[in-house]
Amino acid sequence: MTDHDSIYHRLFSHPEMVAELLRGFLPSEWIEEFDFSGMKRMNTKYTATTGERRRGDLVWEIPTRAGGSVFILLVLEFQSDIDDWMGLRLAVYIGLLYQQLVEERRLRAVDGLPPVLPVVLYNGDSRWNAATDLRKLIRLRCGSALWPFQLRMGYHVIDEGRYSEEELKGQGSLVALFIRMQHPTTPESLLESGREVVSWFAGHPDGPPVKRLFRELIASGLRRLEDTVSLPGIPEDLEEVVNMLATQVEKWSREIERKGHREGHREGHREGEAWMLMRQLQRRFGILPEWIGERIAQAKPELLEEWGLRILDARSLEEIFSGRD
Repeated sequence: MTDHDSIYHRLFSHPEMVAELLRGFLPSEWIEEFDFSGMKRMNTKYTATTGERRRGDLVWEIPTRAGGSVFILLVLEFQSDIDDWMGLRLAVYIGLLYQQLVEERRLRAVDGLPPVLPVVLYNGDSRWNAATDLRKLIRLRCGSALWPFQLRMGYHVIDEGRYSEEELKGQGSLVALFIRMQHPTTPESLLESGREVVSWFAGHPDGPPVKRLFRELIASGLRRLEDTVSLPGIPEDLEEVVNMLATQVEKWSREIERKGHREGHREGHREGEAWMLMRQLQRRFGILPEWIGERIAQAKPELLEEWGLRILDARSLEEIFSGRD
């Protein structure tokens, strides 16, 4: 699990954050009967097909006001490629979850199975387009007499990139701030989100103990600026990290402005596009080889724009940078 994935996993290991995610990004009629005060995390034992235990998925049991519980299967999806088989993957997980509940003698046959709500939280750059209904993956003609015997299951996707900055600002929640910081449009927008996070914690002294995770998130954003500016040691305090980010953004902006005056508006714009392209590539592919920075540094604005468009569909760095400069 990478540091980035770990931040997500630790954040949504807190019941307050999961409740806020569900309230903010699921239809209200789905959750109006949930009693969030009694929710608790379940220690799942099922494994992936590789035999490794999945650490990116969380199961929360939430009591309902009508009695009984609903289980939220929260899948944290960080892969750059969209999983077209997600519906099948979730059907397997739900079956294993039910099996675990039976083996632990938490269910009686007379009571039946509890409901499960599968939710995929996806943070990739491409928009989610995989089928959210398992039956759409089954090759069977319409009207076939075999349909009553096929599995039926759907899942809900929270595709972070589909929400505009204005939509997220309108929520005013800590989860919405977290998602904004995952998808900043400019360094200034990351700084704005960071300052709002500081204000949120100042106004909610009894809020969930996740302040340090936001410090780590902003620190990660600062490290992505290292190609442009030289950073001293990153402080441990959230407020100090945001102040450092403000200083670096100001330095970066002055540098771009200075280059713009010296080389003209076009070159200044090119530098901004180059910085954003590097950031998007780092976000999707992690640590980049040196040749990437060299090619971007030498590329013309038109080529930078073309590479930026290729990120949406490419499966590898080679696909993005294929062809002649």
